[in-house]
Amino acid sequence: MLSLIVNPSSGGGRAGAALDGVLAELRARGLEYHVELTTSLEHARELARVAQTDGEVAVALGGDGLIGAVAGALRGTDAVLGLLPGGRGNDLARVLGIPLDPVAACAVLDAGTVRSLDLGAVGDATFIGIASCGFDSEANRIANQAQLIRGRLVYTYGGLRALLGWRPARFSLRIDGEPRSLIGYTVAIANAAAYGGGMFLAPDASLSDGLLDVVLIADEPRLQFLRHLPKVFKGEHVDLAAVSVLRAREVEVAADRAFTVYADGDPIAELPVTVRVLPGAIRVLVPAHDRSPAVAGVA
Repeated sequence: MLSLIVNPSSGGGRAGAALDGVLAELRARGLEYHVELTTSLEHARELARVAQTDGEVAVALGGDGLIGAVAGALRGTDAVLGLLPGGRGNDLARVLGIPLDPVAACAVLDAGTVRSLDLGAVGDATFIGIASCGFDSEANRIANQAQLIRGRLVYTYGGLRALLGWRPARFSLRIDGEPRSLIGYTVAIANAAAYGGGMFLAPDASLSDGLLDVVLIADEPRLQFLRHLPKVFKGEHVDLAAVSVLRAREVEVAADRAFTVYADGDPIAELPVTVRVLPGAIRVLVPAHDRSPAVAGVA
């Protein structure tokens, strides 16, 4: 039995608009389901816990924030998470090779395989994608407040608007206990490779290696930063002099001013924070013949 946890307003209403087609596809495949509508991440977590108790597959139809919330509720259990992308970014589906069309993604619910994936944790909160702060804090805030721009372009808009008033931040870090400092734009701690609707900020990140990729973007002139911005869509920015990528199991982050940490598109904490990896914390339905490096080596 599938417990279909739906945020109909995800993606500017994309998830709600897709629901009838998804239900028709599930019926055509002979899959049993019931639908639970939610507009609250906490309600979604409660529904996920009920699905786990009832031995059902918790299927999140919505954006990465909804998927991350359901995943966090199921962490450390034998429950299974299914996902149907219906948000603006849909980055987890993208890195797992799940079709971005939610109707087509029903095939994975029918014939996928279960794999154990890592989660990231900030205190008691968890995330499945990328947690970031600094410049990203401003870009996410602006994107989340945007009313007229739809789809993944909202993240590009947020970045451009944030750049206009940006001034470098001073970050203090401890990466697996080793101190490090950064003056610049962003500290990002990645469990998965992509965020922001196809920006491959941590292109080599794996969801199954028990490590977090730490991406540090140092100060450079704003015009140069703007010229380099398109490179992130192919992961080519990691070769730039201003970008460093490290790997760790635990990262402590503080800064010289207040920043909200965003993960899976939503605010998750305020600096200072400690971020750690939770290896193999969640079981997820992925394409049966997946060979993506995102889940390489997981049975």
